Amino acid sequence: MTTTSERLSEAPAREVSRVSQSVFDGSRLRVVLLVDVYEGAQQQFLEAYEQLCNQVASVPGHVSDQLCQSIENPSQWLITSEWESAPPFLTWVNSEEHVRMVEPLHSCVRNTRSLRFHIVRETGRAYEGDAPSRGRLQSEVRIGDGVIRHALTFTVKPGTEDKVARLLADYAAPEPRVDDSTRLLRTSLFMHGNRVVRAIEVRGDLLAALRHVARSPEVRAVEEAINPYLEQDRDLDDQESARLFFTRAALPAVHHVMADDRPEGTRRALYYPARPGCGMKLAELLARADSAAADDPASRVLRSTVFEREDVVVRLVDLADEGADVDPLPADAALAAELRALLTDDAAPMELVTDRRSPAG
Repeated sequence: MTTTSERLSEAPAREVSRVSQSVFDGSRLRVVLLVDVYEGAQQQFLEAYEQLCNQVASVPGHVSDQLCQSIENPSQWLITSEWESAPPFLTWVNSEEHVRMVEPLHSCVRNTRSLRFHIVRETGRAYEGDAPSRGRLQSEVRIGDGVIRHALTFTVKPGTEDKVARLLADYAAPEPRVDDSTRLLRTSLFMHGNRVVRAIEVRGDLLAALRHVARSPEVRAVEEAINPYLEQDRDLDDQESARLFFTRAALPAVHHVMADDRPEGTRRALYYPARPGCGMKLAELLARADSAAADDPASRVLRSTVFEREDVVVRLVDLADEGADVDPLPADAALAAELRALLTDDAAPMELVTDRRSPAG
């Protein structure tokens, strides 16, 4: 068994590392929400939005927003908002406060789609005079690998962990092809205590992939089978119950860095129990440490992704060596001490339940 702290003299050549995803560069954020409103519910939607708008105005990091209605289809609406940077938006949108705020919208909205963009360039001088307080433009263009990374997390009733692990390990994988442009690439499932984390890699449209998985008979069967063991009740036949469960289960990727694209190696996951209100800061420190590791020619880290939602932080790492382990804290003593101060308990390795790659095609 080797660890990433061990430096091997015969490390293979590595490409220059690249950060293909990060919310931590301080850039201003533009959020675009596409909304499909039920016919006849436009006035109800407008009133619900105005109530929400007044509440959002006081959220730290919020700059401005606009509400637009289609000139071609009155049921189609567009909400855009600007934020000083991504972390305050994500802290808010992934909070229980946000879940409660948007509840009045559910009865009048058929479908929504949220898109988030760092601002790279802009024209005009609309922000002259107060631009420094609004954050800065993204300084470098990120070059990704075309893969979207996302995770879901939930807890099961204590004492049922072994039953749940067996159910989640044995189900048949869904069809990887979603449509002509979207494909499931990899699903990795881990557990730590009674917490389950399912990390998903998709090429194409993440929302389409998640809907495809939810409709899969194989996945639906195993989801029904674990229902009695969940700490948070849900009814998959009730659209609102299912929506609320998966909203709370979302564990977004906030940073991804890769040193090279070799597919082989060992996948590890670690769980970091953050102190209340410290999850985003903890994720930022882990992102900084993983970026440094990816730049180190002697490191065995191939890729690393940090996921965060409120006080749940998970780090997924691909290592070059079969059977290798990953250090939970960075070698830099000062950074390790700063990380440790944000934890309620030691970071812990998660148990791998299943790791499935879809066949090429």
